Amino acid sequence: MKLVVVSGLSGAGKTVALKQYEDLGYYCIDNLPLGLLGPLSLRALNNRRYAKLAVGIDARASAGEIARFQRTLSRQRERGVNVQVVFLTAQDDVILRRYSETRRKHPLTGAKLSLGEAIQRERRLLYPIADVADVTIDTTSMNLHALREEIRLRLPEKPERLSLVLMSFGYKNGIPESADYVFDVRCLPNPHWIPALSPRDGRDPAVVEFLEKDPLAPKMTQDIEVFLQRWLPSFDKQDRAYVTVGVGCTGGRHRSVYVVERLAKAFAGRYDPVVVRHKELGR
Repeated sequence: MKLVVVSGLSGAGKTVALKQYEDLGYYCIDNLPLGLLGPLSLRALNNRRYAKLAVGIDARASAGEIARFQRTLSRQRERGVNVQVVFLTAQDDVILRRYSETRRKHPLTGAKLSLGEAIQRERRLLYPIADVADVTIDTTSMNLHALREEIRLRLPEKPERLSLVLMSFGYKNGIPESADYVFDVRCLPNPHWIPALSPRDGRDPAVVEFLEKDPLAPKMTQDIEVFLQRWLPSFDKQDRAYVTVGVGCTGGRHRSVYVVERLAKAFAGRYDPVVVRHKELGR
């Protein structure tokens, strides 16, 4: 039996995630009271219909049940249930914008709490779940198609080979929470200060040529590649389905994009698949 617990901030994409699990053959239940998770998993262990089960847990559960989540999770694993906890998050301003666009009511807003205050309260309330999540997905820069693909990549079923996600990002917008490794390439020459290169990105031949004029860029890329070659097989031996590698520069448009593109070429064919994401480019 495979049980996926989907939780996270309201507005971060839990409904989209659960719909994707349903499309992938999981029996899905949204807003399950946490007190029913134990009896449900016991029933599912003896029923092939529920061999793949995904349940949504959010701030509508009681605070006491959420506080006891880690004990509930331990009991399921002691029973032999293969549990994966997926937690979805996003930056506050993005969640505020999504609620403004949809005009939906946040589950914690009321006469005494503004939307901004409700988001902060929800973060604190869900911390016991976020703290033990096996997978954390930051949907800040994702559309629904990117989120669905992210869910597919992170299924509990182990693929034949390790999946490698290479992500560029800008430090000015924060480090991606989903990254297993983070490499800082802000020491490389910055094309942003060259007027002709600033509007382009790290895939552009002119930007590539500028960076490779300095031996630091190829050397930094090679060192990261050597490090990953050494340690990624250890993740594969631990039955990890995927590893996410973040590469960051200041704005996330030039140096980090260049390094990620070079790493993707270096690891193509070694892992299945190699997924390239450029967070600040919206791709």
